[in-house]
Amino acid sequence: MLECRDVRKAYGGRAVLDGVSFQLDPGERLALVGPSGSGKTTLLNCLGGVDRPDSGSIRLHGESMETLSSDGLAQLRRRRVGTVFQFFHLLPTLTAAENIEFPLQLLGISPGERGARVQFLLERVGVAHRAGALPSQLSGGEMQRVAIARALVHRPELLLADEPTGNLDTANGANVLALLEELGDETGTALVMVTHSLAATRICHRVIHLRDGRVEREERRVTGAVGAV
Repeated sequence: MLECRDVRKAYGGRAVLDGVSFQLDPGERLALVGPSGSGKTTLLNCLGGVDRPDSGSIRLHGESMETLSSDGLAQLRRRRVGTVFQFFHLLPTLTAAENIEFPLQLLGISPGERGARVQFLLERVGVAHRAGALPSQLSGGEMQRVAIARALVHRPELLLADEPTGNLDTANGANVLALLEELGDETGTALVMVTHSLAATRICHRVIHLRDGRVEREERRVTGAVGAV
């Protein structure tokens, strides 16, 4: 479903990604781990079309992202990729329900369909009772649940998560990881997650360790109960 082949990226003459390659199947969950500066976030940005690699190829269901125009990449992000951030990035003037609905408005989905999808996900992530609340009125755990619903409402093929539990306490972090695992199994959406959390790697089928922009090693995991973050 996703193929990353010999991807390279440099800033100011310093190699940040140095020949990264891997493949991802539909529904598979992959954790990217490594020390600061190892290239994790840069790789995630390239996978999401936010940044372009200097060389190499990234293909989403056979479509080469490097051949797309800026508008083409924007359309790919809107239709086929969802993103969850560490600091939520909810629009402060919109309610929880409106934040979730916003990606569907950009796609021109009908009001009736938008309402049905938003209500389903509000209930599924457990914040239906907070639908009318602004982000400033939500707890950290509630904001991340809304952010996950927003990332999945357009039914993407690929979900990217950048330290999704990094700004949460242990209990909320564990709840968010369990939710990502459950929703991934239900929807078949593939997940690539940047994390420093051992618990986060436990919901993933594979873990890629990056160091100095290269794949240092890869390991397969048996997914199971989520422990301490």
